[in-house]
Amino acid sequence: MKKIKYILTSMIVLALSMQSCETDFDNPNAPVIEDVSGSTNGLFGLIVGLEFQYTIGGASGLYSNITANGFTTRELQLLNAGNADLAALINGGSSVPPNNGVTTNLWTNLNLVRNNAQTVIDQSANAANPNLQGAIKAYGHFYKALAIGTMAQFWENVIVESGKDQAFVTRNQGLQIAIENLNDAATLLSQSAVPPSLLAAVGAHIDLPNTIAALTARYQLMLGNTTAALTAANNVDLTKRSVFIFNNVTQNPVFRSSLITNNVFDVNPNFGLSGVLLPNPADARINFYITAQANNGKGFFTADQTSIPIYVPGEILLIKAEAYARGVNQLPLAVIELNKVLTKTSATDIFGLGANLPAYSGTVSETAVLEEIYKNRCIELFMSGMKLEDSRRFGRPAPGSANVERNRNFYPYPTIERDNNTSTPADPAL
Repeated sequence: MKKIKYILTSMIVLALSMQSCETDFDNPNAPVIEDVSGSTNGLFGLIVGLEFQYTIGGASGLYSNITANGFTTRELQLLNAGNADLAALINGGSSVPPNNGVTTNLWTNLNLVRNNAQTVIDQSANAANPNLQGAIKAYGHFYKALAIGTMAQFWENVIVESGKDQAFVTRNQGLQIAIENLNDAATLLSQSAVPPSLLAAVGAHIDLPNTIAALTARYQLMLGNTTAALTAANNVDLTKRSVFIFNNVTQNPVFRSSLITNNVFDVNPNFGLSGVLLPNPADARINFYITAQANNGKGFFTADQTSIPIYVPGEILLIKAEAYARGVNQLPLAVIELNKVLTKTSATDIFGLGANLPAYSGTVSETAVLEEIYKNRCIELFMSGMKLEDSRRFGRPAPGSANVERNRNFYPYPTIERDNNTSTPADPAL
């Protein structure tokens, strides 16, 4: 559980960083942040602050990620048409303006997390001993990679450093920089395990070595580096959990801001899938993700205290399956990994997420197996924020095509960025 004394520091970081919503984060408050990061305890607080900033509230990166992705890819349905920002997302196309509140929150939050993660990296030498210095720096690299990698899922070009009129890089360059940060974190952790004093301060709910391997596999797959993705996925221990935690004060944002109210959004039936992608009615994941609990919560959003996974074991298995399917003469191995997801039961999954279905019996061709992998990614990773990225990578029907499955390819750059950064690229058409 987050420690109270470090929550105070995280609130200070959040308040200071919110002073500026543009890419240039230099401001008169900077010396105060440097004072906070000038001690071991201050650095502990900054790490807690990064999780707090990314996960808490309806303007958080986590909530905005899940919400924007959900409407763009038909995972979610709008219950209150009076919410103009959400209505724009569900309409898609040119209806999504640069000043859309959800996408602006996502962009701003991710850049703030990236900036504050860099502070942790830069100030880690202020920790009490080399072991703490390395572990603290690894957390900074992890959060910086998470912020940049998530940005690359939604924008064609991203920002990877802070500064006035900061230049953009392509999303592929951003993903490579995210992977480099993860590699740096892995190297630091290979030299020394995370000290108990750091875990006591920031919590052990994020298994950092396994999470680094999981995100590395995710981003390598997004880049099309199937061999590297497979290598990283094989390094993930599927018996270990990594989650963002919540409580009655710092609440699960999707449950609190949307599902419990029954007046913002809800899930679409059948995961928003249709045609050949329709789930098997016997799929146990329907009950997990789609069936409402007594308080209207669903999936990983059933109560204020429900933890949200950073990744689920099924994602890692499906990364392996996809990597094999896109390789040469590896389809039998792809089917083996796919079957691990199809036949997995709730009792054998660390999050209780199981399909409990028969093994794959379809055609063993690259086209057919990849379609089944995509279908299972849509179900297994429901409301994880990953579907827009997956839809593009698998070449699913795009805006302007028949039977469209996503209503945007990438989002326009927020007005707040364009007004403060002359380097902002032209917005994508769709």
